[in-house]
Amino acid sequence: MVRFFTAGESHGQGLVIIVEGVPAALPIGEEYIASQLARRQRGYGRGGRMLIEQDHAHIMSGVRHGRTLGSPIGMTIENKDWVNWETAMAVEDVGDTSHDERSKRITRIRPGHADLPGAMKYGFQDVRDVLERASARETAARVAAGAVAMRLLEEFGIQLHSHVISIGGIKAEIPEVIDWQAVEESPVRCADPEAATRMMAEIDAAKEAGDTAGGTVEIIAENVPIGLGSHVHWDRKIDALVAQALMSINAVKAVSIGPGFEVADLRGSQVHDVILPVTDPDHPWQRETNRAGGTEGGMTDGMPLVARFAVKPIATITNPLPSVDLDTGDLVQAHYERSDVCQVPPAGVIGEAMVALVLAGAFMEKFGGDSIPETRRNYEGYMATVGPRLKYQ
Repeated sequence: MVRFFTAGESHGQGLVIIVEGVPAALPIGEEYIASQLARRQRGYGRGGRMLIEQDHAHIMSGVRHGRTLGSPIGMTIENKDWVNWETAMAVEDVGDTSHDERSKRITRIRPGHADLPGAMKYGFQDVRDVLERASARETAARVAAGAVAMRLLEEFGIQLHSHVISIGGIKAEIPEVIDWQAVEESPVRCADPEAATRMMAEIDAAKEAGDTAGGTVEIIAENVPIGLGSHVHWDRKIDALVAQALMSINAVKAVSIGPGFEVADLRGSQVHDVILPVTDPDHPWQRETNRAGGTEGGMTDGMPLVARFAVKPIATITNPLPSVDLDTGDLVQAHYERSDVCQVPPAGVIGEAMVALVLAGAFMEKFGGDSIPETRRNYEGYMATVGPRLKYQ
């Protein structure tokens, strides 16, 4: 089982990440993880925090001489903004903080954020006790953990990509073959240059209005073997696990596997992916289409795994919405905390990380070994059995 845990607050000292279940002898280093963290920090519509932080995950355990040991991998990411919040976010009781502007209680609740339910659930008198952990800053830790999972999947030829489908109602035309390098260079991670220009204009317009913009993203995992996940129990279905992982990302409100809702209005003959005759024993079970998004019956079907998700506009708005005060219940304007205008482009990178963690977990469940060589033997032995039962066995 591959699993991960994170700890840390947005303006605290930093983030802590533990990843366990990674087999021994996987080549990995801080530079590889840093490249994924840098991708998360880019994107048109990002706020001032990205000018402060230069995220770097320091590996503290689980790796020796550039290879994993099979033990839990521990990492930390420093919050450089901590120097401005040492009093407000101090671990110890610092007594009277009336002199510190950042230590003032927050009681103006932001609609659309975790403020109100979090304060009620945990009995907090200060909304900062909620918003610090509910912040999307935590997703830097997810990307660091996901980088470890990606490095594992790469050993077996599995690659993950993401691109933006829409922002603020501006929709991209998705080419049959996506130029992933062009997506990486796009300020909004969009494969359609003309739509990308209009997306940036929409972000500018939202910023000018003191507002925010949401959108949709697609994740594609290529070369995923057939049979990850299971049909036998609800909590082992791969599409359910992917959906849960993506829904856990801040501001995500909808997930589909493949086209999802788009196929609901069609007839079955227009939806299901025709299986082609096997002419190449090394590549059996090819399909004419991939409307199922690479899963059938809770298992991967050998086609690329495709997942889409919708990101709502960020809840922290510079022109705040009407709200109420936590203490009195009276009408106020919602609190404003420094934020992005649009987080759709970096959401794709975070989505890749979460899908990678799910796939790595399912991969190790299926082929698990204590080391990469053992896992490779298990994987290659299985892949030799997935052709037609009579023709190639």
